[in-house]
Amino acid sequence: MKFIMSEGFYAFVSGPMVWVAFLVFIFGSAYRVYKIISGLKKEAVVLPYMSFKYSLRSIAHWATPFGTVNWRRHPIMTVVTFLFHFCLIVTPVFLLAHNILWLRAWHIKWWTLPEGLADFMTLLVMLCCLFFLLRRLIEREVKFVTYPSDFFILTIVFLPFFTGFLAYHQLFLPYKALIITHILFGEIMLMAIPFTRLAHMLFSVFTRAYTGSEFGMVRHARDW
Repeated sequence: MKFIMSEGFYAFVSGPMVWVAFLVFIFGSAYRVYKIISGLKKEAVVLPYMSFKYSLRSIAHWATPFGTVNWRRHPIMTVVTFLFHFCLIVTPVFLLAHNILWLRAWHIKWWTLPEGLADFMTLLVMLCCLFFLLRRLIEREVKFVTYPSDFFILTIVFLPFFTGFLAYHQLFLPYKALIITHILFGEIMLMAIPFTRLAHMLFSVFTRAYTGSEFGMVRHARDW
């Protein structure tokens, strides 16, 4: 515990380790996207069916809450899914504490969330993670396609918000220990994105674009 709370370790995780995490995320993501694009160029079937019009139409409908038949058939899952992804992205980007760090390091300043709202959105992310966990444990169809890695990924997403919540309220452990673990788990999540199923944030656009193009150009039907 003394080592974790030391100034040297804090300086490491809040300095060089942040750079490592961002570099792994950026170059790892770029490599994965490059592999997808280069694979598509070699594929004789996929690219001829790609259409900007039908791709955009499909993406727009699936990115709209209740914009598809499947979203409307599962209203609870739809609400939880959209709340989860919105809070997951918006909260860390516009959190006051994070923006202060950006301002100090790079003199970059942008809009921040009210602290009470950010706290509530953090709770929403954690509750959504618990919902997804219970769904994988209880729903037969989801349980059948659930692997141990899915629980690992849920844990990776949950812990940065959980430790950040504890640090903000200074609960259970010393503040420095909490903030260090929060930074570490945040870095782990960032580095895991290109190499786990979290990479769907990079690939879902390509999948949706191809599906929308195939349905629109070939089947002359809607995919939503």
